[in-house]
Amino acid sequence: MVSFLIQRIIGMVITMFFVSIIVFIIMELPPGDYAERWAFRKFSGTGTQITEADINNIRAEYGLDRPAWERYLNWIGGIVTRGDFGEAFAFQTSVNNVIGQKIWLTLAILFSTLIVTYLIAIPVGIYAAVRRRSVADYTLTVFSYLGLALPNFLLALLLLYITVTVFDSSVGGLFSPEYKDAPWSMAKVVDLLKHLIVPAVVLAWSATALQLQTVRATMSDEINKLSVTAARARGISERKLMLKYPARLAINPVAGSIGFDINRIFSELPIVALVLGLPELGELLIRSYLDLDMFVAGAILLLLTFIIVVMNFFSDILLLILDPRIKLEGR
Repeated sequence: MVSFLIQRIIGMVITMFFVSIIVFIIMELPPGDYAERWAFRKFSGTGTQITEADINNIRAEYGLDRPAWERYLNWIGGIVTRGDFGEAFAFQTSVNNVIGQKIWLTLAILFSTLIVTYLIAIPVGIYAAVRRRSVADYTLTVFSYLGLALPNFLLALLLLYITVTVFDSSVGGLFSPEYKDAPWSMAKVVDLLKHLIVPAVVLAWSATALQLQTVRATMSDEINKLSVTAARARGISERKLMLKYPARLAINPVAGSIGFDINRIFSELPIVALVLGLPELGELLIRSYLDLDMFVAGAILLLLTFIIVVMNFFSDILLLILDPRIKLEGR
């Protein structure tokens, strides 16, 4: 186990090193830089003539005149040694202050979506496999196909329409008006949890459909194996048999695809957040790219990738716990 964890941690560090380089390259790809965008926005339409020397002075002020390799080392060094993601030029403050609350709200949306996905997909998928060719099985199959076919934002629009026209309320946002700008308290946390239900259900729509089919297929395959037949012949109760053998192994593909689910949620979150009015990092990422505020964009990309890498690490540990065969293969 220790050797396995060390190998995975080293792999995480190496992965994040190369990811940081790729992210910095992406930060450098857009033509121009923040100095040019700042000068254009400040003096456009004023009749003021901006010279190349003026642009260079702005670059020197923000440290954009230094070589790319030096800026990369300063950027990644600040992150590793001080947890400092640099300066958010457009906001005139540090990146940490700009993304601070939004990263926690994004994580709250992410983990609530994962919880909803697995709480529905795993037990329902197992039930559908045990009750194959029943009315419940066919109904769940239709539901899963709808989840794969219909986009999440369509469900979000439908929920908005129903709540506004039928219930005369709105499901948008993550806080009630009285808590939006209020300091954190237990009441605000409870209000947040209430508002997380709708975005979690919307974002879990497609992920649940996919994982439900995965659990159902794997469970159906495990039920027919000789080991299950032999255990049944020994007189083990059916419920205990299903939970101990096929159900445990049916969860393996789900545990192994946590990183994939997170990537899917991050991909779908910006447009769902736009529909529901959620304060998350997707909108800030797009805005920072348009403003060429690249330290903000780079920090968001790096953090989202780090979350995926870390969750893949926990996925490996979970697989190790669920399936003892992985330990034997590693020896």
